[in-house]
Amino acid sequence: MKKLLMLVAVAGMFSFYACGPSAEEIAAKEKAKNDSIAKAAEEAAAVEAAKQQAMADSIAKVEAAALAEKAKADSIAAAEASKGGKKK
Repeated sequence: MKKLLMLVAVAGMFSFYACGPSAEEIAAKEKAKNDSIAKAAEEAAAVEAAKQQAMADSIAKVEAAALAEKAKADSIAAAEASKGGKKK
C-alpha cells in the first residue's frame, strides 16, 4: 500500500509540474514585461519633453512681456523728452 501511495504522490507531483507554463509562455510573459517597461520609459521621456517645452514657452512669454514693458517705457521717455525739448 505504501508503494502505491508513493507512486500516486510522485505521479501527482509530475502532473503539477507538467501543468506549469511552457517555455513559449514564459518568453511571451518576459516580452510583454519588457514591452511594458519600454513603453513606460517612452511615456516618461515624452512627459519630460513636454515639461521642458512648457518651461521654455513660459520663459519666452516672460521675456516678451519684459521687452514690451521696456519698449513702452522707452516710448514714454522719448515722448517726454520731445515735449521737454519743444517747451524750451
